[in-house]
Amino acid sequence: MGLFGGQMANVVEWQEYRDDIIFWKWKNDEIKKGSRLVIRPGQDAIFMYNGKVEGVFRDEGSFDIESDIIPFLSTLKGFKFGFNSGIRAEVLFINTKEFTVKWGTKNAVNLPAPGLPGGLPLRAFGTFACRVFDHMALIDRVAGVRERYTVDDVKERVLAGLDPLLMKWISREGKDLFNLQANASEIGRGICTDLDMEMRRLGIAVTGFSIQSVSYPEEVQKMITKAASQSMVGDLGRYQQMAMTDAMAGGGAGGRMAVDMAGMQMGMMMGRQMADQMSRTGSMEQPAGPETGMSGGRKPNFCPNCGTKANGANFCPNCGQKL
Repeated sequence: MGLFGGQMANVVEWQEYRDDIIFWKWKNDEIKKGSRLVIRPGQDAIFMYNGKVEGVFRDEGSFDIESDIIPFLSTLKGFKFGFNSGIRAEVLFINTKEFTVKWGTKNAVNLPAPGLPGGLPLRAFGTFACRVFDHMALIDRVAGVRERYTVDDVKERVLAGLDPLLMKWISREGKDLFNLQANASEIGRGICTDLDMEMRRLGIAVTGFSIQSVSYPEEVQKMITKAASQSMVGDLGRYQQMAMTDAMAGGGAGGRMAVDMAGMQMGMMMGRQMADQMSRTGSMEQPAGPETGMSGGRKPNFCPNCGTKANGANFCPNCGQKL
C-alpha cells in the first residue's frame, strides 16, 4: 500500500497482491502532487471521488496522476494541485483474471426418487470458473461498502443457491439417478447458465461449471456395486472367455496353463457334442425291425453316454451304461 505524509508524493498501487482477491480498495487521506499510479498486468484501476466513479484505467504501466490521469477524470479534469492540498480520492483495483473455484455441497441434497418418500440423498463436488464482468455493477452492489472482495465471498454466494439448481437440473427430463456421471456435462451446462444469470447482477460472470464426482450414501453405493456384479455374473460365459483370452495373451507359465485348461474344456465339449450327434444318428439309422430287449424297448447302436458302438449289448462295453 502507498503510505505517505506531509508534502510527500505517494504511489497509488496494489502491492499486497493475492490471487484470491477480486478487488482491493486503495484508500488514503489525499493523493499528493507528483504521485503516480501503477497498474500491473491483470489489473484495472478505477478512480472514485465522493463515491462516484471518475474513470476506469485498463492499460498496465506507471502513470503520473497529474498529467496522465486527471485530464481523463469526469469531474476533476481542471483540478490543480496546490502546495498544501491534494485529491481526496479512492482507487479501486480490480483483478481481471479468471478464477477457478472448487465447490462441494455442504449437506446431502435429497432428490425426488420413486419409492423413496424422503428422496435420494447425494453429495456432489466439482469446480466453477468466474471473472469480473461489469465494473459498475460490482461497485454499485459490492465495492461501495467493502474494502475487498475475495473468491471465498463469491463461493459462499454460489453455494447458497446451488442445492435448488442441482435438484432442478438432475431431476430434469428424468435423469438416471444412479448414473449421473453420464449426464454430468449436460447438468453442469444448465447450472452454469442459471448461476451466470444470477451472479451477473453483482458484476461477476460464471464462465464454466463442472461436476467431477457424485457420491451416494454407503448403503446405496453397496446396492449399485452389487447390481453391477450380478449383471456380470448373468453373462458368466462371456466373462470366462474374456478371462481365458487375457490369460493366454499374457504368456508365461500361467498362460500355458490357461491354454491347457482351454484345450481340455474344448475337448470335453467336443466329445459331448460328438456323442450326442452319434447317438442321434444311430437312433435315426435303426432298422424297421428293431432288436428288442427284456423290456421290449428299442436298443441304440451307440452308447448315449460315451458314444461307443453297442453291438446289440444291454450294457455299454466301455462305460457300463445301461442301454
